[in-house]
Amino acid sequence: MILKRRTLTSILLSSFLIILLLFYFICFYDGISFFTDTKNIYAHAKARMFSNAVRNALPRVYVPNSLDNTVSVIDPSTYKVIDTFSTGKEPQHIVPAYDLSVLWVLNNSGNSLTPINPATAKPETTVPVTDPYNLYFTPDGKFAIVVSEGHHQLVFSDPHTMAAHDAIHVECSGVNHMDFTANGRYAFATCEYSGQLLKLDVFNHKIIAYLKLMPIIQGRSSMPQDIRFSPDGNTLYVADMMMNGVYLIDPVTFTEKKFIATGVGAHGIYPSRNGKYLYVTNRGCDSRVCHSHGQGSIAVIDPVNQIVVSTWPIPGGGSPDMGNVSADGKELWVAGRYDSEVYVFDTETGTLTHRIPVGRGPHGLTVWPQPGRYSLGHTGNMR
Repeated sequence: MILKRRTLTSILLSSFLIILLLFYFICFYDGISFFTDTKNIYAHAKARMFSNAVRNALPRVYVPNSLDNTVSVIDPSTYKVIDTFSTGKEPQHIVPAYDLSVLWVLNNSGNSLTPINPATAKPETTVPVTDPYNLYFTPDGKFAIVVSEGHHQLVFSDPHTMAAHDAIHVECSGVNHMDFTANGRYAFATCEYSGQLLKLDVFNHKIIAYLKLMPIIQGRSSMPQDIRFSPDGNTLYVADMMMNGVYLIDPVTFTEKKFIATGVGAHGIYPSRNGKYLYVTNRGCDSRVCHSHGQGSIAVIDPVNQIVVSTWPIPGGGSPDMGNVSADGKELWVAGRYDSEVYVFDTETGTLTHRIPVGRGPHGLTVWPQPGRYSLGHTGNMR
């Protein structure tokens, strides 16, 4: 009898451990939150935490060439352009859909979106949308937000068809990039031409506050570009191209906390896959008229201590603009805006490993697939 009880106990314990392991694997694979770091809002986008929705996606890097009206497709295993296709006029960013099913090419002057099928890496039928400079999705997935920069609007739209639902007029100039609080209640956006930020009540589709950034450099006006939350969700980092660094903003009081100098023409902000660092792209130009071979670099910020811990130069100069961290976290891919090339950095050593020639005016490139449960937009703000 005792032996039978021990055997039964062993079987039950073994079964429990097997079920627990299976449960862990399922949760890890689909990006469910049970075993992730609750202090890191990017915890669901750690290295290789792929959603089942991207299981058929081809590993590719998509580069919109704004001045050529094309997209270059790069095979990340060979670091070579394997395809180039035409789009509408002035493609600005390539944005993963909220449900990760499609990648949207934003044809700004062409007033259209070109969908890319991630399973084939080919474009499909163009969708008409007015002035799509940038594109985001509400954290609940109910709406797409078309950033209509030229029309001073944030247009809430159907996230699948992109049909407009309602629009908010923006009382600032050059509305540009966005990010969302962890609970999805508020969003923040940069207004590059008026040196402002705005705070949006996402639930009520209403702008509730504006903040004018105070210039750090005398005689200049702020020109905020990318905006991203720190991994702990307590601080907004705002890259300012004219100030050559990032502002740190308290999202609750909506006030400035600090400024960190990063390099000439601070532009894009990307969290590392483990949430320990923020990579800031310094475009190498702090004016509206820029040239090739500028003082481009990548600044690595420790968001806990709020300091720059490393700077990665580009030998001979360059213009790193926007991009993505690779799915395994080992590489940072960035478009060279004024140099018709793409840069690949080794995130462990900070070394520039590849310079890949592409079309003219490469802008918001996307590495795909990326880890995460869903996309908040831009070139892959994954949560």
